Amino acid sequence: MKRRATVHPRPHSPTYEALLRAGRRVRPLQQVHARIVVAGHHRTRSLLTKLLTLILCSSSSASGSIAAYARTLFLSIPEPDTFLFNSLITLAAKSGRPADAIVLYRRMSAACLEPSNYTFTSVVKACADLSASRTGRVVHSRVISNGFDSDVFVQTALVVFYGKTGDLHHARKLFDRIPNRTVVAWNAMIAGYEQNGLPEEAVAIFQSMQVAGKEPDSATLVSLLSACSQLGALSLGLWVNDYLVNKGLELNVVLGTALINMYARCGHLEKARKIFNGLQERNVVAWTAMISGYGMHGHGHQAIKLFQQMKSSGLSPNDVTFVAVLSACAHAGLVSEGQEAFASMRRDCGLVPRVEHQVCMVDMLGRAGLLDEAMLFIREETRGLPGPEVLTAMLGACKMHKNFNLGVEVAEHLLAIEPGNPAHYVLLSNIFALAGRMDRVEKIRNVMIHRHLKKQIGYSLIEIDQATHVFRMGDTSHRQTMEIYKYLEELIDKIKEAGYVPETSAALHELEEEEREFALRFHSEKLAVAFGLMNTSKNSFIRIVKNLRMCNDCHLAFNFISLVSGREIIVRDKHRFHHFKQGLCSCQNYW
Repeated sequence: MKRRATVHPRPHSPTYEALLRAGRRVRPLQQVHARIVVAGHHRTRSLLTKLLTLILCSSSSASGSIAAYARTLFLSIPEPDTFLFNSLITLAAKSGRPADAIVLYRRMSAACLEPSNYTFTSVVKACADLSASRTGRVVHSRVISNGFDSDVFVQTALVVFYGKTGDLHHARKLFDRIPNRTVVAWNAMIAGYEQNGLPEEAVAIFQSMQVAGKEPDSATLVSLLSACSQLGALSLGLWVNDYLVNKGLELNVVLGTALINMYARCGHLEKARKIFNGLQERNVVAWTAMISGYGMHGHGHQAIKLFQQMKSSGLSPNDVTFVAVLSACAHAGLVSEGQEAFASMRRDCGLVPRVEHQVCMVDMLGRAGLLDEAMLFIREETRGLPGPEVLTAMLGACKMHKNFNLGVEVAEHLLAIEPGNPAHYVLLSNIFALAGRMDRVEKIRNVMIHRHLKKQIGYSLIEIDQATHVFRMGDTSHRQTMEIYKYLEELIDKIKEAGYVPETSAALHELEEEEREFALRFHSEKLAVAFGLMNTSKNSFIRIVKNLRMCNDCHLAFNFISLVSGREIIVRDKHRFHHFKQGLCSCQNYW
């Protein structure tokens, strides 16, 4: 019996025209599908491919029912070809369905169809979005075996993939091999460094991009601004702002939010608010950035006020917004406001608190001296299984309020969970030192030596005339070392005359009192402030970024330094900003 030939409708046929009229609306497309079946075209690959493409491009394609319908439709297509697979993989990767893209790629491989550069670009993107490191490496090996390892689009996608999965060695190796780098390739490498906490390298790549004569686009500038935020590099951030103005680039919500974050984290809160007020569009991320800015500068009431305005505008806060609000309450001692915000997460927004929210609550209660309430919160919220971040916040509160017994109890739980984290040993050692238990201090230090654990090295950055200067405790590497140390000695003598008495409990307890004072004198932030006072005009303020929390003695000394020098000093430490002016700090000694 002769096999009946498949009928292929012409492009101008009524069925094809009906598809075009339906556009990307799911219901009309399903009706056209019914017509295709009735007309006997249910085995026609071209029609079904067009139908499936339109379904997947529809605004409701992300819904479960439509996704299931699309999968059924795909399975009905006879012998799907490379073009169909490529179209579907690309659509899935671009429309936020990376898992579907990988499944389709595997089916394509099982069908023994040869992938193209479009296939690999989309699949690698999907692996990057999912942080699927193992799958991505397997795909990379096939890229090489299929001869696409020199394709600029595939290479760029791989740079993005390795950057997002934290393998910057391979990302940079691939990046360096790209002969004619597009702006997208440069952006991939800049973003890779910035997202992995290497802002200096991100800035260096951007500078190489400028040397290569490539014009940055908005994506470049967003990553660069984020790097500036991490470094506290205000001068570079100002350059980006000027570049936007001079080039007449539109300040969209993404760029605007990056500027808000940069100015807030570089100590220019008023400028951040000016950018925020000037945005034509404000999404949840923009509001959250401004709320977070107020919080890190200790302006808790302004953060709460802005949070209320955000809700009044009709926007629903997300979980990141609540982290910003709770952190602001913790830094300003607004316990009742923080408790109400935490309660409203579930009650009003249907959000389940995460570890970050629990940390903020424990930090807030602990800073306020409500240690029993903090422990009760931990037991109730974590069901007796607190994470290390929560216990670290609790241990910090115990140290702050000198509750040694509770601190030791918390530390023991913490070390059982993370025995390889040196920060926990350092914090416990400080608690024992404050309690005068030097035998336990020695024991902890011996454990650290035995396990090859080293405490994080503290450093301070100061930017002057667009150059960044880095100082560490007792640093002698700076070209002005002799002048800095001489100036600092004179400065310490002046603030002592004004009433400064060194807080020697911040130094190692095995040292004699005079030795402790000497050790404190050359902390990195003191060297940085001396250098700043020496090399800036008297009507300018000093900005310092420190990677760790300021010690009590440096905080006290900076109060007096701002008084005797008549200068405003801004310090961003690991947790927040301190604005020292006329002998007082904006945190009111609450940090």
